[in-house]
Amino acid sequence: MSQLRLGYVFGLSAYVLWGFFPFYIKLLRSSGPVEILAHRVIWSVVFVALVLAVTRHWAFLRRLVRQPRLLAGIAAASALIAINWGTYIYGVNSDRVVETALGYFINPLVVVLLGVTVLSERLRTAQWTALGIGGLAVLVLAIDYGQPPYIALTLALSFGGYSLLKKRLGLPAAEGLFVESALLALPALGYLGWLTWRSESSFGGSTGHTLLLVFAGAATAIPLLLFAGAANRLPLTSLGVLQYTAPILQLGLGVLVFHEPMPPARLAGFALVWLALIVFTVDAIRHARRPARSAAAPVTPVAEPV
Repeated sequence: MSQLRLGYVFGLSAYVLWGFFPFYIKLLRSSGPVEILAHRVIWSVVFVALVLAVTRHWAFLRRLVRQPRLLAGIAAASALIAINWGTYIYGVNSDRVVETALGYFINPLVVVLLGVTVLSERLRTAQWTALGIGGLAVLVLAIDYGQPPYIALTLALSFGGYSLLKKRLGLPAAEGLFVESALLALPALGYLGWLTWRSESSFGGSTGHTLLLVFAGAATAIPLLLFAGAANRLPLTSLGVLQYTAPILQLGLGVLVFHEPMPPARLAGFALVWLALIVFTVDAIRHARRPARSAAAPVTPVAEPV
């Protein structure tokens, strides 16, 4: 198998796993969202530490000790990904999978907006058009929900900020996930200890549920490692198109499997989001095919959901 085909296999596998992740979160529903988040953090540290021990990629820790600003950047990224993970868990287990899917649909638009506001990047006309349509979609959805779609916006903003920091930090996937999770591990352990002291912990209550909590670390790390393998083999535009696989699957689960409502107004809001993404993606693909000397504006941002 060629490296290009292998990249597509890795990328599609990662996004399909992320797309079906609500099933896994639903299985953990007897635990509270914060308890699930704490276990996800702790077991991610354990799993990725095992991966790094096998591959012997520990040299980056010495680099971190000598660069406090890099460590501070990772700490900020870890706070944002904790908000993202916690919001996603809450959204899924409060029967709002459709809204979590919306968050990852609008995430590419949020990343571009951050590029304008934070990095002072210049956008093309088509990209401004996509942002305008996306803003109209959020307004329509806010009218339908009776309030802004807070879960979707929190997911998109937290992961957009996380993507911006990750781009600046430039850490490999496994090493970055290990340090981010390790920084969150102490408060996570403290929270789980507090739950145990109050006899409110679900860990150890049943063998099946305990194993599901333990495997949450692997369920977090494996898709990310597959994504890293895809990113090393595929053009950015190909990854940009593949990234919509996950929210499409999550939307399908929310409507067809979990039977969440999709009234006409909400469907109209989603249709506007999809129109914005079509305009944005077509423009990114057309621009990526031009000679490299004309590629001054950003191409489709690539998301690593949940």
